[in-house]
Amino acid sequence: MSFLQQGVSRTLGRSVLHNTRHSTRSRTLFTKTTSAPRSPLRTSLYATAFVVSTGLFAVYYFDARSAVHRYVLTPVLRYTLDPETGHKLSVKVLRSGLGPKDPVVDDARLKFELWGDEVTNPVGVAAGFDKDGEAIDGLFDLGFSWVEIGSVTPKPQPGNPRPRVFHLPEDSGLINRYGFPSQGHASVLSRLRARLPTFISGPEPASLREGSVLAVNLGKNKESPVDSVDDYVAGVRTFGTYSDVLVVNISSPNTPGLRGLQNRDHLKGLLESVVKARDELTPSVVTFRKPKLVLKIAPDLDEAQLVDMAEVIRGSNIDGVIVSNTTIQRPSHLINHNKHELGGLSGAPVKPYSLKAVRTLRKNLPASIPIIGCGGIATGADVLEFANAGASMVQLYTSFGYDGVGTCRRVKDQLVEELSKTGTTWSAVTKKAIDELSWKEPPKEEKKESTVSQLISEAKELKDLLDKLGEKMGQDASHPPSPVTDRETEGAAQEIVA
Repeated sequence: MSFLQQGVSRTLGRSVLHNTRHSTRSRTLFTKTTSAPRSPLRTSLYATAFVVSTGLFAVYYFDARSAVHRYVLTPVLRYTLDPETGHKLSVKVLRSGLGPKDPVVDDARLKFELWGDEVTNPVGVAAGFDKDGEAIDGLFDLGFSWVEIGSVTPKPQPGNPRPRVFHLPEDSGLINRYGFPSQGHASVLSRLRARLPTFISGPEPASLREGSVLAVNLGKNKESPVDSVDDYVAGVRTFGTYSDVLVVNISSPNTPGLRGLQNRDHLKGLLESVVKARDELTPSVVTFRKPKLVLKIAPDLDEAQLVDMAEVIRGSNIDGVIVSNTTIQRPSHLINHNKHELGGLSGAPVKPYSLKAVRTLRKNLPASIPIIGCGGIATGADVLEFANAGASMVQLYTSFGYDGVGTCRRVKDQLVEELSKTGTTWSAVTKKAIDELSWKEPPKEEKKESTVSQLISEAKELKDLLDKLGEKMGQDASHPPSPVTDRETEGAAQEIVA
């Protein structure tokens, strides 16, 4: 091809390309293109998918009791993720604000008083679920009246190596050896401060919800000296202003030496230290008062240990006791192969141990010190059983993990059914049990009777002396004095005592 022909071809090519681009741009900007007609079937499918997805989200978000949570979402998490990852994901969802809600107002029969304040229902969530205070409001939205975060240690620590959580589904149990993984005081404190409103007009609970309680569970760093109480004192000083209740956790089996603080001598020193630290706090800018102090104990203590512990508690200013933490015992009826894993066992297998400990402590603590039951509670009947044993309220943990976000509402509904069978209320049931079972001061009349007996004995001795003296003087007198009778002596002694 000649140079002339090549030049003509190039010129024509550029012209065609320019016209094509111009033509395309003109159609796009200045002409109306005709789209293909949309299929009615496709439109219907899109509309159906939108309606169904909207309905499912509404069911998920606005009704925590929905079966989709218990029978779909929770099992999917349990069987597709390892236990710890599933746990963390649940916390993140509740933290995000996209967690489901419990829209139902608590039945009036569930109300009761705790330390003089009205609480809307007796079902709380135990420490261990929200370890770092990430999902406080998400948990309150599920209907819990008591949300307990932690355990929180002064310094951040990773806890024990993974894997450290094991499901026992056939036994409705769980074994964990977390070892207090914690982001530390500073991180959790920043979250508690971030929850507070900019302006506080008057006293309100640290939970920021009427009829609800926010508790912080205090733990101890692994490298801290075994017999030191400094970590707990630091926790009281750090979180006292931002909580309704501080829980002193000396019962985890996964921190070496921790349970040794339950021994009488160590316990006395610990309680004196944390009470002193609490009493030195300035009243909270939120609640306008100081937090309550509660002790959390293990279910593995024998009766003699529990009696000793109760005596120490009576002599302190501790406000309550949580019974109990996980157990190191392994009942013979466990089925799942994970039963041999090291750590604390929770769920249904721990219930008999917790109930026994509640009954023993209730007999040895005054009614003014409430007991909070925890361990193996999954139904309204379980809750009522703890009430009849002397507990003022209960906490859920393992059943919450197995049955999902609707567990709290389901348990409360079952409890209302149980109460309606006898036409009573939670407050009436617990008051009756606590009044009948609680430890009482020895009656002062015993001391008075002892004094009366002593005075009568001394009066009789005095009467004998007077009679002898009268006989001696009567030898020289024509009218000897009449002897004093026993009845007159006893009457005189009674008048002296009165």
